[in-house]
Amino acid sequence: MSRPAANTINAGAGHPKKGFFQTLCKQWQLVIMAVPMLLYVLLFNYGPMWGWITAFQDYTPKKGITGSKFVGWDNFKWLFGRRDFLESIRNTLAMSVINLVLGTVTSILLAILLNEVRKTMFKRTVQTVTYLPHFLSMVIVVGMAQNIFASNGPINQLLQGIGLIKQPIFFLGEEKLFWWLVGVINVWKEVGWNTIIYISAMTAIDPSLYEAAEIDGAGRFARIRYITLPGIRSTFVILLIMNIGHLMEAGFELQYLLQSSLTTDYAQTIDIFVLKYGISKQQYGVATAAGMFKSVVAIILLFAANTIAKKLDENTLI
Repeated sequence: MSRPAANTINAGAGHPKKGFFQTLCKQWQLVIMAVPMLLYVLLFNYGPMWGWITAFQDYTPKKGITGSKFVGWDNFKWLFGRRDFLESIRNTLAMSVINLVLGTVTSILLAILLNEVRKTMFKRTVQTVTYLPHFLSMVIVVGMAQNIFASNGPINQLLQGIGLIKQPIFFLGEEKLFWWLVGVINVWKEVGWNTIIYISAMTAIDPSLYEAAEIDGAGRFARIRYITLPGIRSTFVILLIMNIGHLMEAGFELQYLLQSSLTTDYAQTIDIFVLKYGISKQQYGVATAAGMFKSVVAIILLFAANTIAKKLDENTLI
């Protein structure tokens, strides 16, 4: 009786683990569902990357990629010798950091406040009101901002009414205020939408933790500090890593529509620079080089943030 049992054990131990393709065959329904998205990513995200070769050419549409002259790193050297390109890098990073800090802080604060609300009707009303701006067109948002921040707009009237200023502030024409103006508008438009994932993370926290803390005498702020914030820590880290990967994308529509001749030096982002030289001036090689630089830096930032988070024993993307 012992021999068959031993044979059975040996036979079971000899079976290799299921391979990758066996898992795919077993989950073929999920594979079929993923195919359209995979094709979309390959076609629209990776397919156009062959055009990066124009960053190393004196590209002209008449000659095409195969007939255009190869110039090596000349386009990149020309870019970093341009003052307006260096300013666009500065503006992009500055506005991205402001958007990241303001957006993250306000989203977490709003999510915590909504999580503490016990009246469901009031909570849903606030959520709906704060979500709505996300669905507005940027053209509408800029039009509203131009009216609100105008010299005779409600903001200046309010500041003058409470005695903080004597003369109206020219928000739309002051260069040094442009970055912060973009940050405030982005917060107003996206804060409600960004709270969704934080509220979801808070609902996953075990309610018994709050009950135990309340029994132990912990107040509301103590419960937020020792239960709520640690409970959303992993979510915060993942979102932070993803947002750091987008630091080279401060936006396009808002800056393009809100800028004026007085604020161009502080409003032009890398995307606006690419549009300016790629479409208006038809310097396609230069525009491609600028876009390539932005993408490469974004990848480096993403992997750097992921590596730092991994060394700190935090949740990571990879």
